[in-house]
Amino acid sequence: MEYGQGGLPQCPPETVELRDRVAEFVRGRVIPCEPVLDAGGPDAAAALAELRCAAREEGLWALPLPEELGGQGVPLRSYAHIAEAEGASDHGPAALGSAPLLDVVMLLRHGSHTVREAYLKRLVAGEVRTCYAMTEPDVPGTDPCSTGTRAVRETGGDWVVSGRKWFISGAAEADLVTVLARTDGAPGDRTGLSLLLAPTDAPGFRVVRELPVFGASGQWEIELDRVPVPGSHLLGERGQALAIAGERLQLGRTLRCLRWLGQAGRAFGLLCSRAQSRSGSRGPLAAQQLVQRHVFDALLALRTARPLVYEAVARIDAGLDAHVEVGLAKVAAARMLQQVADVAIQVHGAAGLGPDTALPALFRTGRAARILDGPDELHMTSVARRVLRGGVRPAVG
Repeated sequence: MEYGQGGLPQCPPETVELRDRVAEFVRGRVIPCEPVLDAGGPDAAAALAELRCAAREEGLWALPLPEELGGQGVPLRSYAHIAEAEGASDHGPAALGSAPLLDVVMLLRHGSHTVREAYLKRLVAGEVRTCYAMTEPDVPGTDPCSTGTRAVRETGGDWVVSGRKWFISGAAEADLVTVLARTDGAPGDRTGLSLLLAPTDAPGFRVVRELPVFGASGQWEIELDRVPVPGSHLLGERGQALAIAGERLQLGRTLRCLRWLGQAGRAFGLLCSRAQSRSGSRGPLAAQQLVQRHVFDALLALRTARPLVYEAVARIDAGLDAHVEVGLAKVAAARMLQQVADVAIQVHGAAGLGPDTALPALFRTGRAARILDGPDELHMTSVARRVLRGGVRPAVG
């Protein structure tokens, strides 16, 4: 059973065929490769390279990235529906070349001419890999103003960066890392934070360790020990990191919500398939009222979360502030993915705990989503404060 397009808005007619092609690519090519891709190492790299070649051959490469850089320029309002389809697998965005979207947008808007010329086309082509280093050990991730990493400007205009960062996706394979560092002021000051793009092959850069999340790889801790960074690699203006980071986070959290919708749809499909195919001494599971309630609750969660995510998409696409919409969507989508994966596991029984389905990975993603990229409590507090200051309507319409 395949999860349908519940909720509003519906996929634009001109995007339906492309979305369906992406869904088929993820279902037929990416998902069968997940065991190899999850394991990492040379075999995973070879499998990913093969998938990327196939995506290019099928005209599915870098769909949301700018045409002038080698992408296909699909606008966010249309790409949102594609992001659901490719997000059904954690590896979908990387296989289809859309994974660097956040970095491409950030460098295009805030990178110097030198940075844009050196990296953007190579980033879109998949020749250069990036990661984003913001949080630190022993520093609350919800309080970037307490960042301990420092960048000192040397004679001649270059920077020297020192500090430690953790829970960084893809750091071990990255060629470039965007680092949040204090360039002025004291810890706790809201001003004086800047973003610098550091090459990972520079002296003093070190991958400290991998940080498995519920046993899954992909997150890392790094150390920067007087890492030299060219002056041209400062992103935006000195001291403007929080504004740039906020812009990045709004889009990034919304993209993740879209991909969580895709993963929840996959879990919902597994739930329904199990209910329809499994029988016991009391008959098929689908005939049991408790199982029917699980199906209803899962569908309700999906249909409730999806419009919230698309409200955030619409605000960002229109260039409007979307703090409230993104906060609501992020909390709702993360909880929803965890809930749908959880009931799917329950209906599968012991089979839902083992390696024969994607359910353990989907549940792990949902649970981690409620902490990573801003915990539920951060978004709840932020949205509530905006509501209580006035000017936020209880519903859109």
